Amino acid sequence: MIEYIPQFLFVIVLITAFLFFAKNVFSLRRNINLGKDIDRKDHKYLRLKKMIKIALGQSKMVVKPISGTLHIIVYVGFIIINIEVLEIVIDGIAGTHRIFSFIGPVYDVLIGSFEILAFLVLVSVIIFWIRRNVMNIKRFLSKELKGWSKNDANYILYFEVVLMVLFLTMNATDYQLQMLGAAHYASEAGLSGSFPISQFLLPLFDDMSIRTLVVIERSAWWLHIIGILIFLNYLYYSKHLHILLAFPNVYFSNLENLGKIKNLEAVTNEVKLMMDPDADPYAEPVGGGSEEDVPEKFGASDVQDLNWFQLLSSYSCTECGRCTAECPASQTGKKLSPRKIMMDTRDRLEEVGKQLDKGEKVNDDKPLLDGYISREELWACTTCNACVDACPIGIDPLSIIMDMRQYLVMEESAAPVELNNAMTNIENNSAPWPYNQQDRLDWAKD
Repeated sequence: MIEYIPQFLFVIVLITAFLFFAKNVFSLRRNINLGKDIDRKDHKYLRLKKMIKIALGQSKMVVKPISGTLHIIVYVGFIIINIEVLEIVIDGIAGTHRIFSFIGPVYDVLIGSFEILAFLVLVSVIIFWIRRNVMNIKRFLSKELKGWSKNDANYILYFEVVLMVLFLTMNATDYQLQMLGAAHYASEAGLSGSFPISQFLLPLFDDMSIRTLVVIERSAWWLHIIGILIFLNYLYYSKHLHILLAFPNVYFSNLENLGKIKNLEAVTNEVKLMMDPDADPYAEPVGGGSEEDVPEKFGASDVQDLNWFQLLSSYSCTECGRCTAECPASQTGKKLSPRKIMMDTRDRLEEVGKQLDKGEKVNDDKPLLDGYISREELWACTTCNACVDACPIGIDPLSIIMDMRQYLVMEESAAPVELNNAMTNIENNSAPWPYNQQDRLDWAKD
């Protein structure tokens, strides 16, 4: 009975981790669904093609070749290495040792590939840490990356280093135990697996007894799988949630041309009515009309006014700063940072989620507008779409900026004086300049 205790403990750890993960997924889904509905179910083939190319194929990452290549190594390595997690789970539940080793040479190739990738991931992560903490790259020095955001990025890098070291240590001691013919490890069929990297660690364990090697191997095994489960549950609290959400974010991203700005249908219909000389202003709307055609609020002042895709994007944001690095307003010293727009949206959404968790009414003492995002930031945007084009996973900070601007203009009449003058001129003169329509071509006379 005693020999089953490790398996029993492993099952308890596994179930606990997945239950906590399920709880976080429920909270995540609930928070995203606080947003308004938007139809993104069209053009399924195009969306799938885009997801495969951008999210799976990492096509936009290599625009910056150094960081892009390193990211692909970490991405591919971490995903493929974790295929072995399936074997670890089965071994943990059944009490077996390398249960997939029966596939022979294929298994050797897999384990060898895992080790090479683990080494490449280790090197890439170290370079990432140097780039982020030593090289003073501008997009990593912004104010919004102070405190938790900076620490979070480093925590993940440390986590990945520890996991890779544990993986190689586990394999090295396992290899040594197999060669020593240790019970439960050695097999009559010969060595299970190929160890092109961890074999170089063997001198560290040369003079150790089988008992000591088993303790080290089992410790590395347990810490490795527990580390992966902790990492899985840490994702919800981290910017690295994009590991899971990048795929749906790209799939549901906007397929329209970047220069196309969304119009409110109710306002568009009203303008068309005003401009139609044959329209009867007192006639009933076509179809009888409905109060549902007019939104409760124009634009957005808080996260509940945004749509669910915008909220999904706030959780998907990698905080890489490519959007801010490309933003002309940010480059010229303006207060706007598209990355901060997404981070602020997520922070406010998390605050709302915590209030809901406590069964409280959502407190609007600190809404997204003015509480997190200032009006100066919103009006600094040139609507050039550089941030949208730069994002590796299809996030659209501009849509949030435009919705919040819409609220300021249509609900609070709080546009800047220059914009109010331009809109008044357009209304009166059909042009943004303060000239009478009859005088608009005077400039051409001379």
